[in-house]
Order: sequence, then structure tokens, then C-alpha cells
Amino acid sequence: MDAGGSVYTGCMSDRRLEVGQQVRVVQQVPRQSGSHAAAVEGEVVSFGFSKTGSWFAHSKDKKLWIERLELRKADGELVTLNLDQYSRVELVDGELHDGDAA
Repeated sequence: MDAGGSVYTGCMSDRRLEVGQQVRVVQQVPRQSGSHAAAVEGEVVSFGFSKTGSWFAHSKDKKLWIERLELRKADGELVTLNLDQYSRVELVDGELHDGDAA
């Protein structure tokens, strides 16, 4: 399933994502025994940090910031994903862009 390697490693500061890329996002939810995984594929529309309405001391603007990725699925549906340590983003076509390791 990981043909092109993961392009998300838990922090978008070292990202290789670009708007327009086709990606697959696999998110896992830990459970008492094992985990539940769900995957979604689509074109990257936007990505970055967004602040929530939640108050969080000692952070920028005293708000909780979350890494978010917005995708456009093949049927046109827009999906916003909150990325965390259990998220993996992979290139669907398996191609890495200039300057990226193979």
C-alpha cells in the first residue's frame, strides 16, 4: 500500500505535499485490542495549521492549533482531515517531486 513512501511524518514542517497531488490518507484509531484504520484518497486542496476554538495556555493566540489537510475526492466531495501521530499520507501515483528522495 505504501508504493511511494509516506509524505507525512507527524509534522508538516518537513512536508513534501503540494496542492494538486493525489494522496491517500490512512488514519488509525487505537483501541483496547488492535486499532481501526480508515483510508481516503483525493487531490490536495490545502494543508497547514489551523486554530480551533479551544483555549490552550502557552500557545499562539492561546488557541489549540491542529494540522489539517483538505482533499477533493474523485466525486467532488471536499474532506477536511485532522492529522495526528496516527495519520499517514502517501502519494497515490508513487511519484516523488524534484528535490525529494526516492
